[in-house]
Amino acid sequence: MGIFDLFGSRETRDRNALRRLGQKVTQKFGPPEGRQKAIEQLGEMGTPAALKVLCMRFTVRADVGLHDDEEKEMARRILVEAGERALGPVREFVSEQESGIAWGLRVLSELAPAEQVAAAVVEQLGRLGHEYSRDPEKKLVLLTWLQEHPDLTSGSSAGAAPALEAALVTLLEDFSDDVRIGATRVLARQPPTEAGREALIQLLLRDRDNARVRGEVLQALCALGADVKGHRPSVEPLLVEPFFLDREGRVKRRG
Repeated sequence: MGIFDLFGSRETRDRNALRRLGQKVTQKFGPPEGRQKAIEQLGEMGTPAALKVLCMRFTVRADVGLHDDEEKEMARRILVEAGERALGPVREFVSEQESGIAWGLRVLSELAPAEQVAAAVVEQLGRLGHEYSRDPEKKLVLLTWLQEHPDLTSGSSAGAAPALEAALVTLLEDFSDDVRIGATRVLARQPPTEAGREALIQLLLRDRDNARVRGEVLQALCALGADVKGHRPSVEPLLVEPFFLDREGRVKRRG
């Protein structure tokens, strides 16, 4: 046995070092110098594995808010400067983690074309729509990103339109009011389809006693110029001002 075998392989030492740095960079309490040093060390290592660990800084809120913002900005800057080397790790972070996704999307938006970021967001929503999660944070962050980038997710620019609509229709059945509302708002900006129209009407009927969701659905149907054909007797009693149905059964808004 050689002397280096006593200390483990280079791969094992690197893995242990990354584990220790990961623990330091996600430590919520204590002096900020420890986290900041760990951030710097991960940036200096610069390997995909190190950059992925660096992303974990986005998942925790440090005890001192001022340092927290500064450290996350520091991590963001290092990842962006790493360029192509950081692209894979950041994509994996957005896919695998539940918190800190807003920062991950910020970095990804600086590393990849906007269309690729939109495709990644749609992919994640499609997956999350079929998975149970007690915390809706990730879904809400992804839906908010879509609302903030309507030019990438509406009309002819939406190359992944069928996948997006399928994800949104599934999210209309989410347990969270906020997720259902977010999905409704994004769906209202998509090209009108029969599947989207029917899904919105079904949501309206299910949430007839939920004033927040009901108002959002009526606004979405109005924005889409959708009718309620086949459901008029059930929908009409649910209308509230300023919404009404015209002769063709389309949802309209007064004023």
